Amino acid sequence: MTEKTPNKYLLNMEKQFANENPILRKAAKLFQELDQIEFDLGLLEVGETTACKQSWWPTISLIGGNSTAKSRFINSYLGSDQLLSGIQTASNKFTVLVHSGQTTPVILPASALDVDPRYPFYQISRKIEQQQEGEGSRINSYLELKTYNTESLKGKLFIDAPNVMTVTMTPVISLLFKQTIEQSDLVLVFTDAFEQETALVTELIQNIIAHQDNNKFIYLIDESASLNNSENISLWQRKLAAFGLTTGQFIVLPNQQATAQVQLARNFFELDQRLVNVGYDRTYRILDALEKNIHELEDVVMPEVRSGIEQWKERVNMTSMIVLGFIGSLAIFAEVQFGILELLIDPIIGPIILILLLLVMLPVHVLGCKLQARLIAKKLKARQDELCLLESLAGIFEKNQTLLRMVLPISEPLGWNKKTKAKLAQLSDQTKQLVQSLTDHFSTFHDPNPPQDIDQENQTAYP
Repeated sequence: MTEKTPNKYLLNMEKQFANENPILRKAAKLFQELDQIEFDLGLLEVGETTACKQSWWPTISLIGGNSTAKSRFINSYLGSDQLLSGIQTASNKFTVLVHSGQTTPVILPASALDVDPRYPFYQISRKIEQQQEGEGSRINSYLELKTYNTESLKGKLFIDAPNVMTVTMTPVISLLFKQTIEQSDLVLVFTDAFEQETALVTELIQNIIAHQDNNKFIYLIDESASLNNSENISLWQRKLAAFGLTTGQFIVLPNQQATAQVQLARNFFELDQRLVNVGYDRTYRILDALEKNIHELEDVVMPEVRSGIEQWKERVNMTSMIVLGFIGSLAIFAEVQFGILELLIDPIIGPIILILLLLVMLPVHVLGCKLQARLIAKKLKARQDELCLLESLAGIFEKNQTLLRMVLPISEPLGWNKKTKAKLAQLSDQTKQLVQSLTDHFSTFHDPNPPQDIDQENQTAYP
């Protein structure tokens, strides 16, 4: 077994979380072990890691409609008089807001997000290109990164989505909204997003329904002059229930910009706690991603590879049978014309003919294997893109093209054995133990002395 060099991204996170979040430090080590298994199988290159499938930032996304509620909330939360997200009203862009030590806000292009595994849109250009050909090179039209010097952004990341009422529904926009919700630990949905029925709003509702069990949605309602807060909440609960949105927390936002900061501090304690504790949500999400990566290897990647190998074997065997059939037809013709049956049953000449036949068929069979392997590898590459997999299906398939496997009827991928499966089961058990350790930090049901496995501070800086 060749030892895989640990990914620098994972090493940096392991150092960063050594004291601040031991759970994530251990998770980084488990990701390294999973990477080693996939590297040995031929699924990953030396510098790749499965940890980059998820952003390790505590991530909060904001989705709204035509009103200024979203902009007012961001300005109040960030403590700024600038309309930070107002540009989204006339734009298709998803803006990622992060903390910076510079006093002047800086807007960076989408390429800064696309190449950096720390962010939730890592390698998004590949997915965009798959959704709409030619758009992968135009990611700057869809995304941007904005830095801002405010304490409220420290230790977390905001994704400000464009106005769902004005943005044009396209496959790329649909993909980005889905990616935003999947990568977020907390989604703040402003109810003005549901005031009109559009194709994008309908799809947004379906995405929310698909993730309702994650307890990541908070619905923010603009204050009404004619209704008190309880009546306003009841009204929107009924409206959203009609769409199938039956879970999530409801909070009423103040209508006036001048009072927003005071009201947030005074009345929105629960929202503030969710924002502060989003680091815990992030930790659960990363552990869940690790568990999913393990099961994805077993339930998605390996069945696809096995199917490719089986198809490869069937095609090669068919090719060899066609060649044998042709040789058999020539033998029958020769028997009819010249009577060669006596030579085949001759105790000396017969075995020689069989050996010559094997010497001819072996290179023909190997040549057929190599030609068919190219076609199967292309299909596996297309299948990898279709499933949006990081793992190289063609890479592990090519590793299985040994002379022994070309000749023998072996369809199980090389290295996929009881030992590997046992390692994956062990990683899964260790991941579950980390989840339990994290949960035990909040509960003392089994032990009156809570474990000291997690740092007492809620927020962690990001590497």
